[in-house]
Amino acid sequence: MPTKHDAHILEINVAPEKELHILYMSEKEFYDFCAANPELRVEREKDGKVIVMSPVGLTSSIVENEISSELRNWNKQTKLGKAFNASGGFKLPDGSIKAADAAWMTKAKWKALPPFERKKFSRVVPDFVAEVRSTTDALKKLKTKMEDTWIENGVRLAWLIDPSEQKTYVYRIDGSIEVVNGFEHILPGEDVLPGFEFDLSLLLEDD
Repeated sequence: MPTKHDAHILEINVAPEKELHILYMSEKEFYDFCAANPELRVEREKDGKVIVMSPVGLTSSIVENEISSELRNWNKQTKLGKAFNASGGFKLPDGSIKAADAAWMTKAKWKALPPFERKKFSRVVPDFVAEVRSTTDALKKLKTKMEDTWIENGVRLAWLIDPSEQKTYVYRIDGSIEVVNGFEHILPGEDVLPGFEFDLSLLLEDD
């Protein structure tokens, strides 16, 4: 149930893989809340509503780690930009503050950020994001986030990976959406991540 935010209450408990909605937080309150609850996954909508999510299950965590690690390794080799894990928050043009399970931006965007901006939720749009659907995530809600939040705000390439269905939804800045069925494929980084390839078979569970 939505609750009215009390600025003096900064610590909160959320049941595993559940969400709590808080009606409104200012940017300052949101920043303080995140600092007081580093174990939670927290996002702020453009209207100021805050969504508090508990940590994901182990399977989802493994998938997120594979994607983030492969992206980081590619970026270490190419040095074309900066890679971020699920802890990185971006302040988007529509006023929302969002995080992806993995994200990347060009070196030019990173260098354009003043040092003080790099230490908080920065006013910058990543060029690439990847989101992983957990067992309790509503697919429709995640698809809306990909289109209406990430792509609408200027992300050039976005992947929504659904391990339970072994499907990947590829969103592009031109509005096109591609569905990749099965984890026997390799996802190319296209012109956004030159030379990057992600082998979906890495996500197949070992016995």
